[in-house]
Amino acid sequence: MPKIVSVSTVHPPYELTQEETTEFARELFQDDFHDIGRLLAVFQNGQIKKRHFSMPLPWFERDHSLQERNDLYIELATEYGAKAAARCLNNDWFLQQQVGYEEIDAIFFISSSGMATPGIEARIMNRLPFSLDTKRIPIWGLGCAGGAAGISRAYEYCVAFPKAKVLVLSVELCSLTFQRNDRSKSNLIGTSLFADGVACALVAGDKANIRTKRLTPSILKTKSKLLPDSENVMGWDLKDNGLHVVFSRDIPSIVRSWLGGFVEGFLQTSHLSIKEIAHFVAHPGGKKVLDAYEDTLQLAKDKTKHARTVLSEFGNMSSPTVLYVLERFMLDKVKHGDYGLMAALGPGFCGELLLLKWGVEA
Repeated sequence: MPKIVSVSTVHPPYELTQEETTEFARELFQDDFHDIGRLLAVFQNGQIKKRHFSMPLPWFERDHSLQERNDLYIELATEYGAKAAARCLNNDWFLQQQVGYEEIDAIFFISSSGMATPGIEARIMNRLPFSLDTKRIPIWGLGCAGGAAGISRAYEYCVAFPKAKVLVLSVELCSLTFQRNDRSKSNLIGTSLFADGVACALVAGDKANIRTKRLTPSILKTKSKLLPDSENVMGWDLKDNGLHVVFSRDIPSIVRSWLGGFVEGFLQTSHLSIKEIAHFVAHPGGKKVLDAYEDTLQLAKDKTKHARTVLSEFGNMSSPTVLYVLERFMLDKVKHGDYGLMAALGPGFCGELLLLKWGVEA
């Protein structure tokens, strides 16, 4: 089965504490909500301590056109994405030796926070010496589910081409979409939660020649699922001045009512139960979503430890977030034969599951 052999992350340069963002939101929204103090509790109750952003705080105090936002997205996504790809291929935490750019057969580029044609992956290929024959597979619009879906699609590629070495590059600059004149509660919640992040994973087929330093997780199978008639749960509204966040308050209750059956049915196809999953690699959509995971799947608190730590230190970065969590599991002490479950939810409303198993050293 294909394996995930390396993961890298890149942190945008401007780190802000949740206290700083709370005061920013208070000044911005206080004239529009008479109960601003109560509403701002979402900043403190979300278990986020700090987040990373691509621009300094004063940038968010001014209006910006869609063109200005998107030009910045293209520039910075290319810069950060190139760093993440280079770091992933030369990652001495995981790899015994560097993997050459020319060895990469395909790049799956995952993003939902900006637009570019030609894509960001093409621009990165003009900076780094990838083979000109490298296949480009951009995936847009999966939001928080995108990182897990990207790994799923890379798995399928490597099943078809067992010698393949594939990059899954996820770049989200959510902060560049911030709408300072949007007084909706969705925008207030998004302001408390979302951040910028970049991650890259290297997935290798069975016959790819890569030597690793650690036990690596093989991908045994994957599953995608759509919840019908749920387009308004999560996503973007595209307006003249940019992307406006859509974020339903019903997401935790949807997780509680829908996810359990999805996970149970998926694991049953491999004659497994959730009790046999040692490592729960969850996208931490937010504190309430993690609570819903634990309640619905009857998980002990230690199963979401890495997800909660990533949420606390980085917030919700949309698609890269689950890869930040995966990196921590891959650096952690694992045992041969341990099962893992990667899970992420996103616009659609949809879910993506991957069954992992840590195997012998390659």
